[in-house]
Amino acid sequence: MQSLACLLLLCCAAAVCAFPAVPEAGPEETDIQRAEAYLKRYYAFDTDGKHFARKNASPFSEKLSQMQEFFGLKVTGRLNSETLEVMEKPRCGVSDVARYSITPGRPVWKTNDLTYRIVNYTPDMAQADVDALILRAFNVWADVTPLTFTRLYEGTADIQISFEAGDHGDNSPFDGPDGFLAHAFEPGKGIGGDMHFDEDEHWTKGSERYNLFLVAAHELGHSLGLSHSTDPGALMFPTYASIDPEEFSLPQDDINGIQ
Repeated sequence: MQSLACLLLLCCAAAVCAFPAVPEAGPEETDIQRAEAYLKRYYAFDTDGKHFARKNASPFSEKLSQMQEFFGLKVTGRLNSETLEVMEKPRCGVSDVARYSITPGRPVWKTNDLTYRIVNYTPDMAQADVDALILRAFNVWADVTPLTFTRLYEGTADIQISFEAGDHGDNSPFDGPDGFLAHAFEPGKGIGGDMHFDEDEHWTKGSERYNLFLVAAHELGHSLGLSHSTDPGALMFPTYASIDPEEFSLPQDDINGIQ
């Protein structure tokens, strides 16, 4: 009887060894697709119709490492929960590594006296509140530079401000609620300097949902020629920070950048 038991145990062990080890669970396919879309938009990742996410030394891994380094994450080149969490945060729609290219070099305005126009309004807020918050955003930068900003009520201004939804004709369509909130273009002619806010977001003047002043001040930094900062405390950090807008003051990193 004892010999029979031993024989059965040996057979079971042999059967277990015959099956291959279960591979470690990797990221879900939907997470990979989401990560690829994120890297395409913000890190110039070109898949060329291929999927690289499961290969270690791949363009996907290289771009993922670049994104992890930008946000101060542990650089692994692999998709993990910490990296996905950052990717899911509401943020600015401007690339972290390559700004919208309108003019070669580092574009700047050729005058210190700029004009702006609010082309349309969001139904989320009273027009007077929109006017006041946009003006406050301009004053953030006027207070630390020689720049002046004059509002126009008709015609084309240097900086055109509008609320848009979905595909609005600038090759950078909005993605609906949350996701990326707004974008702006670097100094230049035509669309240069313009700011667009996603109408599918819920805009407010307080701390709930998305504060228009905070987002406008960030986007205006792009309109004046600034790219994103790697400093999590900076206004020009890519992701939205839910802070008390009444206590906001421009961080030194942003002051150094604009000056």
